[in-house]
This record gives sequence, structure tokens and C-alpha cells, in this order.
Amino acid sequence: MLLTIDCGNTNTVFSVWDGTQFIATWRTSTDVTRTADQYFVWLNSLMNLTGIYADITDVVISSTVPRVVFNLRVLCDRYFNCRPLVVGKPECLLPVAPRVDAGVRPGPDRLANAVGAFDRHGGNVIIVDFGTATNFDVVAEDGAYIGGVIAPGVNLSLQALHQGAAALPHVDITQPEKVIGTNTVACIQSGVFWGYIGLVEGITARIRAEYGRAMTVIGSGGLAPLFAQAENLFDRVEDDLTLHGLRVIHDYNKTHGTKEQA
Repeated sequence: MLLTIDCGNTNTVFSVWDGTQFIATWRTSTDVTRTADQYFVWLNSLMNLTGIYADITDVVISSTVPRVVFNLRVLCDRYFNCRPLVVGKPECLLPVAPRVDAGVRPGPDRLANAVGAFDRHGGNVIIVDFGTATNFDVVAEDGAYIGGVIAPGVNLSLQALHQGAAALPHVDITQPEKVIGTNTVACIQSGVFWGYIGLVEGITARIRAEYGRAMTVIGSGGLAPLFAQAENLFDRVEDDLTLHGLRVIHDYNKTHGTKEQA
């Protein structure tokens, strides 16, 4: 079985692919001090509790936190007896190489999203991924990642507002009943919620105008369903897009082989 690991700045997601579907997905906070042994105790306990006794033979990793990769490599070597495929490393092949400025290495999660979106929808796609940052990823007609936009994430914005203004409380993001708030919490919720609606609408419109052709917009990340309820922002919402992209990248490398590590 294949273990896919998507390590973001806030959370790390582990998901098991049995060859036909993802049979289990677990999430933990990203912690650079967590050891390989701690990862295994946690993961093995969840497998046993859910009745999944996975025989892991392969692992593919996407990580935006480089310091975490070492312990994940040790986890794979010590407990799964395999060498993980790490997206973004020279030995990891992509179906189509990204077309960005020379010397730039796009985030592994963004590459996985691009591969996953192209596999499902073809090219000419905008992916709006709500994570620690709100990423807009653009996928060309041939499946290449060609760049995008990075904006502060929703929760990061709420945290910064709370920390920077002593009189303002920390609030949870939700869709407000009306735009004009009549108390502090409602005002903040309205500003953040409708502010991000405007952000997504404005940036996707500008990308479409600059790109010059029709594009499919995919929402991903934990908050995508919330924003999708209010407006017709997305053509599709896919929470598993990164994991799907990781699986496709793994399969591509199995088929085409890997480069010799530099």
C-alpha cells in the first residue's frame, strides 16, 4: 500500500491508498521536534483503532517544512523499509516540468495540486488552496504549473488582527448573517469572510483576464467548503486534491523510473 504524507506549515496529513481508493486519512499538527518513533506510535495506534492494518510498501511526501522531512525519511526507513519519494527533490519526476523563473522551486504542495488538478480536469485551471497561506495556483493547458499568487491565510489574518489590536478579540471564521455587523465579533467575521470572497473573486478574474482563456476554478483546503456556500466562487471543491496529486506523482515515477540522485 501507498502512504501519502502532505506536510504543511500548520498540519500534516497522512493517508493510505490501497490501490483503488484512500481508505483512511489522519491529521496531526506539524511539529519539527516530532521524532520518527513518535510518528510511528501515533500512526500505528490509529491504524489499530480503525481496524486498518496497512502493509505500507511505498511512501510519497510533500513538505513545505524542510526540517520535518528528515524524521519522515527515518520513519519510512525504520518502520516501512522503504525510501520515500519526496516531491521537489531532483530524483522526483513530474509529468510536466513547471515553467517559472530560473532558479525558482515552487512549493511541493503547489506542484502536487497542479498534477492532481490536471489529472482530474485537464489544463487551464486555477486552484485556490486555503491553508496557512491562501495560494492561487495556475495550471497551463499541457499540465505545467506556471505560477500563481500567495496571500495571507484566513486564520493567519484573524490571528494578526487579534495580536495587533489589543481591543479586538480572536474570533472563529463563519459566514455572517449580514454584511453590516452590529457588534465587534460580527464586524470582524464580516470583514474577514466577505473580504476573502472579494479576494478570490478579484484575483481569479485578473488571472483569467491575463491568461486570456476560459479556466476552471477548483477550491481546496479546509475552508473552501465554507466560502463555496456563499458565492459561486468555484466550479468544484476538492479537499483531497493534494493527496490525489501525490498519488499520481508516485505512480508516474513508478512507471517512468527515477533520476539518479545528484
